Amino acid sequence: MKLYLNFYLAIAVIVLASCTSAEVPPKSQSDTTVPTPSQKVVTLDENFKIAMGQTIYVPVYSHIYHQDQQKEEKIFNLAATLSIRNTDLTKPIIITSVRYYDSNGKLVKQYLERPIELSAIASCDFVVNKTDTSGGLGANFIVEWVAQTEVSQPVVEAVMIGTDFQQGISFISPGRVIKTQSDRQRSSSVQGS
Repeated sequence: MKLYLNFYLAIAVIVLASCTSAEVPPKSQSDTTVPTPSQKVVTLDENFKIAMGQTIYVPVYSHIYHQDQQKEEKIFNLAATLSIRNTDLTKPIIITSVRYYDSNGKLVKQYLERPIELSAIASCDFVVNKTDTSGGLGANFIVEWVAQTEVSQPVVEAVMIGTDFQQGISFISPGRVIKTQSDRQRSSSVQGS
């Protein structure tokens, strides 16, 4: 009897030793972004001089359509990551707004409560989870940024990815500048009013 007990204890020790601890998955991103060390919350007042800035439209897809073997149209849900990358080697930019709209042009989520400064060569990202289908097929982000000095333009793009049933898809959707801003434009619009 004692031999069996020792045998079972040895097996239990081997099994326990061969087990690895599972990693705890990261917490999902909240509705607003928490600044990282490369980003700091800033306040823009009337004395803030804008040398340049842009409004950028970025198409994203919360799902796409595909056909299964029975030729039925199915929906393939996707996770989307909006990436904003400051490409300037020495100067920061300020992200003033990141808004997520649905297919009908209705605001779904405002990602920033206050503007954040993005350091030189730094990046930040905003995530729409795979289970969040509120945006629909024609969802988009509107990103607005400004800088106090001339800087190289940031790269703003979305990456969509989805995996199901041993099948995966991923693709990039680049942002498109729909409006530019400078201090001269702001001054003339203030004088004209």
